[in-house]
Amino acid sequence: MTACAPSDAAVIELVGLTKRFREVVAVDDLSFAVPRGTVTGFLGANGAGKTTTLRMLLGLITPTAGTAKILGRPYRQLPDPARRVGAVLEASSFYPGRTARNHLRVCAEAAGVHPTRVDTALEIVGLTHAAERRVGGFSLGMRQRLGLATALLGDPDVLILDEPANGLDPEGVRWLRELLRGFADGGGTVLVSSHILAEVAQTVDRVVIIDRGRLLLHAPLHELSSAAGNGTVVRVRTPMAAELSAAIADDGAHAVITAPDLVEISGSTPERVGFVAAQRAIPVFESTTAAPDLEAVFFQLTAGADVEVRP
Repeated sequence: MTACAPSDAAVIELVGLTKRFREVVAVDDLSFAVPRGTVTGFLGANGAGKTTTLRMLLGLITPTAGTAKILGRPYRQLPDPARRVGAVLEASSFYPGRTARNHLRVCAEAAGVHPTRVDTALEIVGLTHAAERRVGGFSLGMRQRLGLATALLGDPDVLILDEPANGLDPEGVRWLRELLRGFADGGGTVLVSSHILAEVAQTVDRVVIIDRGRLLLHAPLHELSSAAGNGTVVRVRTPMAAELSAAIADDGAHAVITAPDLVEISGSTPERVGFVAAQRAIPVFESTTAAPDLEAVFFQLTAGADVEVRP
């Protein structure tokens, strides 16, 4: 297993990050880098160490060993951090008696952000209509939006978000996806933890998967098939299923006849399957390819499969 070496151009950079709580190792020698202009999904089962990692990155917990930097510095050493980094780690950390607008006004004043950004942030997250409502009456989804508004107050370069889709309805999840993609496409950098794997697959450019505090995978989303090994399945409809299955086996791949006219092939490629069929004059009525999705890769990795970690 090859670790990912952080890049000099990385916006977010973790090197050998470790955190022990007495006998418990919550984060274990974790290294990865997040490039500018990307959305990186930070994935792991409950208790994998995601939140602990994000809290160390934001200077809320002191690492036992290693370093965590944003824009080349530890968070606590950033000048004007509210204008550089926006973060959401807890959707319920609001004073319930304040209105949404007053919450943002207090945050803006504390961060030295001009008060005009309050209305801008409310508009970005779709809470202008609820600006004068008390936060205590907000749904979880509305609290998530208010947390994002707080993170966006300083018009930051970097967003660090812990489960921001939690509590959002389908329309809200779609809105969040468009917000994060637009932020990255405009040159911003996003590190987002999530357990909604199907949604992550529609949003992110890269994934970092950890288990028990250790790095399992760091790869661009489009390379997940390679990370999973020979996980691609080629499905072929042919009236000569038995003949194709035997030919594929002779070629060194694995074939299973799943219906009288359907063969499922693993350990090969669509091009190679087509070549083998043509050599044997086997007619192909239909050929489809199914690559492993993010959910399949995630469960394969966390079940203990041995995969290569890509830079």
